[in-house]
Amino acid sequence: MKTDLTKKNFGFQETSRDATTSARTGVVHTAHGSFETPVFMPVGTQGSVKGIAPRDLEDAGAEILLGNAYHLYIRPGIDIIQKAGGLHKFMGWNHPILTDSGGYQVFSLARLREISEEGVHFQSHFDGDKIFLSPEKVIEIQAAIGSDIAMIFDDCPPPTQDKDRIRQSLEITLRWSERAKAHHRRADQALFGIVQGGIFPDLRMESLKRTVELDFDGYALGGLCVGEDKADTLRIFHEITPALPADKPRYLMGVGTPLDFIEGVAGGADMFDCVTPTRYGRNGSAFTAAGLIVVRNGKYAEDNRPLAEDCDCYACRNFSRAYLRHLLNAEEMLGPQLVSLHNIHYFVNLLKEIRQSIREGRFSALREKITKQFDPDSR
Repeated sequence: MKTDLTKKNFGFQETSRDATTSARTGVVHTAHGSFETPVFMPVGTQGSVKGIAPRDLEDAGAEILLGNAYHLYIRPGIDIIQKAGGLHKFMGWNHPILTDSGGYQVFSLARLREISEEGVHFQSHFDGDKIFLSPEKVIEIQAAIGSDIAMIFDDCPPPTQDKDRIRQSLEITLRWSERAKAHHRRADQALFGIVQGGIFPDLRMESLKRTVELDFDGYALGGLCVGEDKADTLRIFHEITPALPADKPRYLMGVGTPLDFIEGVAGGADMFDCVTPTRYGRNGSAFTAAGLIVVRNGKYAEDNRPLAEDCDCYACRNFSRAYLRHLLNAEEMLGPQLVSLHNIHYFVNLLKEIRQSIREGRFSALREKITKQFDPDSR
């Protein structure tokens, strides 16, 4: 499939496809380089992936990071980032960056905000100052900091069976999407639309159809992995993702775990992000091919093996489970950093392995393997 560079420096090219599922590989081109898909994007909400230096992210194989426009707007502020030469220079990352719009904060900071047709009135979680974000303002923020991919401002609803509430969210997101598209001017920055609709397939399909009519550079499924039943999440993966345009990148927002990745890829998804690697790392839990290892556990006190024998990350090349357990229990900051680094390496390279399996025609076998590793019900 030929790449479509309708926007300066941006395009998507599908490079291979699995024979039995919707899984595929591809390449996304941006102003700061290209990255292969399916891809995991480490989350640097405030311009930093917690505890991990950009050099170490590069060594782990990360090709694109995610930042958050809402948080960067509050701290350090857009003027400071612009004076530094943009977000890439400010955070020392000369590769692609996608910025989330702050729509998730509409959901997560519910007690601090009020939604209206014009936008969202926030009380800053940082200092209590009153803030107003509109679809246009969010576009201006992302254009000013210079991310390669910007997201529209959406209303991310809570997990609910209230179809009327989800319908309201869908409609306001569509109206905001239209306003965001009309306000977007930066030619070297792609703009992605977001499909809402909760756990209701008919609303999801309606949102998808009407969002695609606005003609964005890529499309995301939002409002997943926010507390809904896992069976509903997987159903949306497989019913809705394949219906997204095949000639544009497909992004599952806030997803999530190795099992989520393999099922999302099976549905045709290309891009994923989640705080799971560093959140688990700070708590002393490591992802491995053998499953999750809780390094703090006493049984690792004299275990001189690395976290994973088959891992070549810095932590596994140099340190034992016993040492990492000691650091964590002694509350030495190096402990969470090393386990987080291992988890980032595992997540990034799991997606690399998934890409290779699709190209080699063995995706179904890898899917079965990962399911057995991380889904207790399959054992």
